[in-house]
Order: sequence, then C-alpha cells, then structure tokens
Amino acid sequence: MKLHALIPLAAALVLAGCANIAVPEPHPMPAVPAAFKGPQTESPAAVSRTQWWKAFADPQLDALTEQALEHNTSIQQAGARLAEARALLHNTDAARMPQLGISAASGRQGGDYYRSQALAGTLHQLRLDASYEVDVVGRLSGATNAAALDAQAREALLQSTRLLVQSDVAQSYFELRALDAERALMQETVAAYQDTLKLTERRYAAGDIAELDLARLRTEVATTQSQSLELDRRRAVLEHVLALLVGDFPSGLSVAEGRWSETLPSVPAGVPSQMLERRPDVAAAQASLKAAQARLGVAQKAWFPTLSLTAAGGGATPELSDLFKTSAGLWGINALLNLPLLDGGRREAGVQGAAAQLDGAAAAYREQVLGAFKEVEDQLSSLRLLDEQAKVQAQAVASAERALALSDSRYRNGLVSQLELLDARRSELALRRQALQVRSAQYQSTIALIKALGGGWA
Repeated sequence: MKLHALIPLAAALVLAGCANIAVPEPHPMPAVPAAFKGPQTESPAAVSRTQWWKAFADPQLDALTEQALEHNTSIQQAGARLAEARALLHNTDAARMPQLGISAASGRQGGDYYRSQALAGTLHQLRLDASYEVDVVGRLSGATNAAALDAQAREALLQSTRLLVQSDVAQSYFELRALDAERALMQETVAAYQDTLKLTERRYAAGDIAELDLARLRTEVATTQSQSLELDRRRAVLEHVLALLVGDFPSGLSVAEGRWSETLPSVPAGVPSQMLERRPDVAAAQASLKAAQARLGVAQKAWFPTLSLTAAGGGATPELSDLFKTSAGLWGINALLNLPLLDGGRREAGVQGAAAQLDGAAAAYREQVLGAFKEVEDQLSSLRLLDEQAKVQAQAVASAERALALSDSRYRNGLVSQLELLDARRSELALRRQALQVRSAQYQSTIALIKALGGGWA
C-alpha cells in the first residue's frame, strides 16, 4: 500500500519538473525573397550538378577536376568524417537492440555468514545474460534520429567540399590560362620593343638621335622583360596550387601553355527557393538544426522513467566438472523501472544546454542562408558590371591600338619623338592587359556564381 501511494507522487514530480523547464525559442528565419535583386540570364541548356565544369568545354579542365575528385585530401577528410558519423549512428541505434553476452566466473568465499548459508567454498559460474531497454517515451529513438541527421549533415558537407574543390580547380585553372594570355601579350610587346630598339640603334649609330633616346628604350625593354618574368613566377605558383588541389606533388604536375576556352556559359540564377535546395552547405546547416531539435527532445525525455528488462541463464557449481549438469542450472528474469527524483539539477542543465545548442544551430543556419544569398547577389552584380566594363574596355583597346599604329608610323618617318611612341605603346599594353584581367574576372565570377547556386542549373 505504501508503494502504491508513492506512484502518484513520483508522477507529479516528473510532470512538475517538465513544466518548470524554460526553453528559449530560436530567432525566426527571415522570409525568403521571391526573386534575386541582380539581373538574370536565360539558358536553354541544363547543366548537371555533378559535372558543371564541362559547360566550359575545356578537356584540360575536365582532366584536372576528375583527378581532384579522386585524390584531393580535403575530400578524403570529409569522406572520413562522414564514415565516422555513420559509425556513430550505428552505435547509437545499437542501444535500441537487445544485448546478449556470456560471462564466466570462478571464485572462493568463506566466513561465518557463508558457512551458515552453506555457501562457503569454491563456486564456478557460466551465464548467458540478455538485456533490453524498452523505449517507453521515445528517448532512444530520438537519439537515433539525431545521429541520423548528423550523418545527413556530414554527407551534405562532403558534397559541399567537393563543390568547393571543383570551383577552386576551375578558378585556379582559368587564372593560369589568363596568365598565359598575358604572358603572350608581354612577349609580343617585348618583340615590338626590340624591333624599335634595332631602329633606334641604327639611328644612334648614324648620329640622328642622342644616347638618351637609346638608353630610354633599352630601359623600356628591360622593364617589360622583368614584368614578363613576374608573370612566369605567378604561373609557377598557380601550378603548385593546382598540384595541391589534385593531390599531387608540385613536381608531378605540369600544365602546358595554351589558350583558354572561349566558352563562357551564361548561368541563370533561377528562383531563390531552388538555390536553397541545391546548396549542400545550406542542407548541412539545416540537418544540424534538426539534429539539435531532436537532441533537445532527448534531453527533455530524461525526466521520464526508464524500463529495462534483463534475463540470465546458466549454471553454478562448486565442482567445475558439474558445471554443465542439469542440477547446476540457474536462471533469472528482472524488470527495472528507474526514475531519478533528485539529481542536483543535472537533467535541467542538460535541457538548457540542448536548448542553447539549438539556438546556436538556428543562428548558424540563418547565417548560412543569408551568406548564400549574398554570394549569389554579389556574382550577379559582378557579371552585369563586368559585361559592361568588357565592352567599354574593348573600345579603349581598339583606340589605343590605332593610336600606337599611327605613332609608330610617324616615329619611323621622324615626325614624332620617341617619348610619344613609348607613351602610346605603354598605354596600349596597359589597356590590353586590363582587358585580359576583365575577361579573367568574368570567368572567376561565373565559377563563383555556379558555386553559390550549388553547382549546375536546370
């Protein structure tokens, strides 16, 4: 009767404890806009998310990207973290299954108590133990759900790492190709300077010009050659970057000089909701948020009782030879209902900690979403302005080339000074290099937009 009287009291304590837990609500997520702010383009052809780089139609880029996907160390580390998360999921899920084990013991005991109970002497035991925790309130299933969401987040992070490596390879590759084009331009300029230098040396030998003009032109040739060597250095560094991305030693990778692809795909941004579905880092943050919600539920269920069922069977005998005889058999079945009443605030602290983790996960998710939209808007604006800049820059280059041709003709005919020719050539070189840099920026922004959209489009 006393035990029955305590049951309502225990239930009241559990319900009262749960009612007093104050769990803060996470800050709400801003409403997703209906459209992007930046202008969009239309593309009739869909591009696969798994092979978006093929839209640039560059076989060398294809080969480097495939090598990176196979050997990149960051992808390998992300894959190992995914395997670890899946192992933890299996470990958590194992707690919901029946547990079975075998134990053997041999010992000797003595004393007045054991002699009075006829238990003194040697005792050998061999037992088969089984246990099972009944998931009364769903605490174990909640822990499994949280672990499954963690594994889902790790899988999304693996996809995000792959996308990051793919975009890094593409951006480094096209930056290298831009350097190749710029190096070719510098070599062409050096050749033009040397041709002018030969003419100047003949004039100086004939006494038509002063030594100052010759020294000035030689300085210009050496300066241009120095700039060309600087481009060589930057190209070597970029090759080393690509070697690291594809998982190779710098000495093991050599990218031959070549022209960059003339195929610059037009990337439609689509609608914002589709972008949120495609981006793996956003999916990972969302899965982590759901896992934090599941863990909060598990922490709250710690206030409820647990029910464990155990069973054991085997044999016990003073003589080891009699251990497997029927007369030595033993068995037992138990049910344990456990309900902690006082724990010094441990369970309440667990709930508050899980609530804080949920709030942090919600903030991380909001930050990831807002950052994703910023990246898309940045690249949409950049591509629009770069397109306009490229058109204006092309006009400037055309005018500079015409001015250089006129200055060169007039200089050869002795109508203008050397300073005017050098100034025209410097201006033409600077504008052509700037035009290459604008085109390189268009490639970089296109790749960054594809990455911001989660890779590929339909």
